[in-house]
Amino acid sequence: MSPASQALAVYDSMTTAQRIGQLFMVGGSVTGLGSATTSAISSYHVGNLILTGRTTAGAPPVRYLTGRADTLATTAATAAVPLLISSDQEGGYVQVLQGPGFSRMPTALTQGEWSDTTLTAYARGWGTQVMRAGVDVDLAPVMDTVAKSFAALNQPIGYFQREYGYTPAVVADKGTTFLRGMQASGLAMTAKHFPGLGRVTGNTDTTAGVTDRVTTRTSADIGPFRAAVAAGAHILMVSSAYYSRIDASHPAVFSPTVIRGMIRGDLGFTGVIVSDDIGNAKQVAAWSPGARAVDFLDAGGDLVLTVNPTVIPAMVRAVTARAATDSTFRSRVRASVLRLLTVKAQYGLLAPRLAVTGQLGTRTISTLQRWLGITQTGVFDTGTIRALQARIGAPVAGVWGPRSTAALQTYLGLYLDGAPTWNSRTVAGLQRYLVTQM
Repeated sequence: MSPASQALAVYDSMTTAQRIGQLFMVGGSVTGLGSATTSAISSYHVGNLILTGRTTAGAPPVRYLTGRADTLATTAATAAVPLLISSDQEGGYVQVLQGPGFSRMPTALTQGEWSDTTLTAYARGWGTQVMRAGVDVDLAPVMDTVAKSFAALNQPIGYFQREYGYTPAVVADKGTTFLRGMQASGLAMTAKHFPGLGRVTGNTDTTAGVTDRVTTRTSADIGPFRAAVAAGAHILMVSSAYYSRIDASHPAVFSPTVIRGMIRGDLGFTGVIVSDDIGNAKQVAAWSPGARAVDFLDAGGDLVLTVNPTVIPAMVRAVTARAATDSTFRSRVRASVLRLLTVKAQYGLLAPRLAVTGQLGTRTISTLQRWLGITQTGVFDTGTIRALQARIGAPVAGVWGPRSTAALQTYLGLYLDGAPTWNSRTVAGLQRYLVTQM
């Protein structure tokens, strides 16, 4: 079955509330989600999560958190459709996931000085680390171009050296090299912030009225985004700045000209369009939360991103009310949900899920073997033990005992319980983790 067919079958099985919930990505702290985030998923059917803040505790706690987060995607909440779990893993000042198990990534500006071969190899390694932490989507690369003479004045990008270079050609080359390398690990990648934040001074997260008075619909700065789409980016993030020479009346995030005209039309992009944060951003504070969500979706966007989970109820209510009374909007909602589900299908998230039973049965072992990249026999044999021991950093002895169990519990972010071998708690932890990997 094709991804589009899988998406349609799942769509048909969902309630209206579950479909609308797929259109939201809610923020939750990478160090612990909090009740507002879990309620957004459980009570408001939100289908996607962005890990916010910073952690230096390393990969095991993140694995534990993502495994637990995925258990919120129940039949009642999301029709059992797993969450797309995302984070900002660019490098430099913008690297949410840090500590043991995550290499410290240099700034994009430094990455852009490397050869394509070197950058590809590093990016693939970074991507594997992120994937193995249970994250599906990297909200990167930044494809904005900042002129060298303006970089220090450009608060959102240049000040933090988030650009891959100072010309569209270099940004297109190095940004897509990073994208391909990370994507090779299995991550879904996000080109951002269309149509570019390289010509503004203010940061839309902390300032209102941020306006680009230079960029046009045919500017060279659009080139890197076109290159990212050609390189296989399945998600594209749209900026919340104003672009006075494109659409002076709307921030890009609410602009049909930008979203339907440029992204869908000029770029021919058929994937998922996600907003920059419209939960806390000062740039959109003049709009009510409900209006932000409705205006973005009505302009042609697909995925409303809010790092602030407390605005989810108002946003969901507004979208639900508009969809109930406006047939055109309702059609846009349907198309957006299907795009979201199709991307989930492309990344294996609509496949049958491994049940969390606490029992190390044939299906769990076969799924484990698939994750390890070895022949799927369903038998926990010496070869499987060795491969698992190597993956989790245990002594590769081919025999499973207390040291291997402790190493696995550490890898999964579970507390050490001194078990001499497998117990139901460890198996359940492994099963929750494997769900995030398949």
